Amino acid sequence: MPRKTNQDIDEPLRGWPFKPGTAQARVVQAADGREVLQLRVDLGLLQLETSGRPDGATPHGFATYFDYLRDQGQLARKRNRPFALNDEQCQEADREFVQYYHRRVCWLALRNYAQAVADADHTLAFMDFVREHSPNDEYTEAHEQYRGFVLFQRTQAAAALRVEADDPEGAIDEVRAGLDNMHTFFVQHEAEEQMDDDAMVQHLRKIEQSLREEHGIQATLREQLDRAVANEDYEAAAKLRDALRRRQ
Repeated sequence: MPRKTNQDIDEPLRGWPFKPGTAQARVVQAADGREVLQLRVDLGLLQLETSGRPDGATPHGFATYFDYLRDQGQLARKRNRPFALNDEQCQEADREFVQYYHRRVCWLALRNYAQAVADADHTLAFMDFVREHSPNDEYTEAHEQYRGFVLFQRTQAAAALRVEADDPEGAIDEVRAGLDNMHTFFVQHEAEEQMDDDAMVQHLRKIEQSLREEHGIQATLREQLDRAVANEDYEAAAKLRDALRRRQ
């Protein structure tokens, strides 16, 4: 017969039923007073730190495992040695990718868009590092297939952040930049013809169209600047750059 303890999670789950298909997250105060994130999952919940690595660990004394691997890569370069991830490093990198995914989901659900952008940027930079130092093509592709999804979530968060700052033009520019990055992703995977049918791309284009219609924006200052440069109208470009600086 199991020994009675107070280690079950009945109390945290009471009144918080799981809803399939919905990201459910909340911020709670831990016993020591710090704030932590909780993500409701089918069989319970995940608890994540709000800063640093989501599990609170400091791998090999570094803030994240990505930081540790970058340090190892720099050491290898100083010694003029090639650097490729070994099996253990691949496994630990995968753990960190999953942790940051869960926390990004929390931030998006809580509409904390600045933190969502920061965690997406960490993941994208880590993916760049893995692509450069991957042990084989199979491991590279296992991660690269998710790049479009991370770019999509980052673009959503960055645009929402601009909307919160009452900057609809900036939000449109964020969507356009995100779509450009996703176009690069599709081209690199020789799937450019599939981009228009992609659900994430279609969703971002709907956001852009909605922002243009709601705020009556035909061309943002950034788009006007790009057009002026392309037309070699440098006087107009200078004025538009000044206007962009003032807006920012």
